[in-house]
Amino acid sequence: MKPRSPKSQPAPAPAADPPVAAPAPKRILLVDDHPMMRMGMAQLIAGESGLVVSAQAGDALQALAELAKGLPDLVITDLTLPGKGGLELIKDVQALYPSVPVLVISMHDELLHAERALRAGARGYLMKEAGGEKMIVAIRQVLSGQVYVSERMSARILDALSGRRGRGSSSPIDLLSDREFEVFQMIGQGRSTREIAETLHLSPKTVDVHRAHIKEKLQLRDATALVRHAVRWVETQNAGGDVIPPTG
Repeated sequence: MKPRSPKSQPAPAPAADPPVAAPAPKRILLVDDHPMMRMGMAQLIAGESGLVVSAQAGDALQALAELAKGLPDLVITDLTLPGKGGLELIKDVQALYPSVPVLVISMHDELLHAERALRAGARGYLMKEAGGEKMIVAIRQVLSGQVYVSERMSARILDALSGRRGRGSSSPIDLLSDREFEVFQMIGQGRSTREIAETLHLSPKTVDVHRAHIKEKLQLRDATALVRHAVRWVETQNAGGDVIPPTG
């Protein structure tokens, strides 16, 4: 009698691939001195996949304290902050945490501030009036390693690089510090010393010191010449033109 052949065993099922873990959401630090504005931005971000607001701050010092606790993937900041301004915060972040990109979302006109913010180290600039959809686009673009500016601002920068528009670095305005620049712009908008002091959370005396430094750097004779030049400069910038030389 022939020996009975063993029954064939079914081949073992291939091992299932281990589940792929979802990537960790990108952490965002929001910096704005208006709690309602931070709340609105946080709600918009919370509705997006892959993004989370990990911390919030009302001024630059709080922002730096949050950064010291743990680095986010992105910092979003306004420019007008109590005490140290947003431009100074950008410079601090770039000096202390160069791997962390900064996106500016501000009420200030990009034609007046975007180039200066980018020179300070920001990776993008968006005006608050652009809305939530544009904000999410800007966030994702900066997180992907790109620079975000509006089409209007992009064209302006390309004109400067191609020589069709004078480079801002040749302007006497670039002699001003970031805080002096803020004061100069507000003078051009017709703001009084008291209004400037309240907006920038400075004393009127400090604003007067900035005004004196601006007059000296721009070689303007007196307060009247300063106001006249500041107004002309703001009007020219709003019209998309080049910076005019001081006349005073």
